[in-house]
Amino acid sequence: QVQLAESGGGSVQAGGSLRLSCAASGNIFSLNTMSWYRQPPGKQRELVAFITSGGSTKYVESVKGRFTISRDNAKNTVSLQMNSLKPDDTAVYYCKLSQGVGYAYWGQGTQVTVSS
Repeated sequence: QVQLAESGGGSVQAGGSLRLSCAASGNIFSLNTMSWYRQPPGKQRELVAFITSGGSTKYVESVKGRFTISRDNAKNTVSLQMNSLKPDDTAVYYCKLSQGVGYAYWGQGTQVTVSS
């Protein structure tokens, strides 16, 4: 089993910054992918960014140039630095760890609210 614990959400004005962190514990494989998803109010959950254990990254188009995903393999943590935040970034943000064949684990989510 794997447990994920997110932190760092909160409220900020447009143009501000927040940093989300997620710590994984439990039976973690050396090869895995850690991701951040978000679910805006009334909308479906969407992928924001992911990073592999080898350091490859990918971002959804709407956050490119503003968000940066990073990880510390030794500590099993992943972070999402969010700059130039916009009201459209308001959502519950979830951390996800994927490993093996079909194994996926989710955090409990952290609220990010961006006011105009």
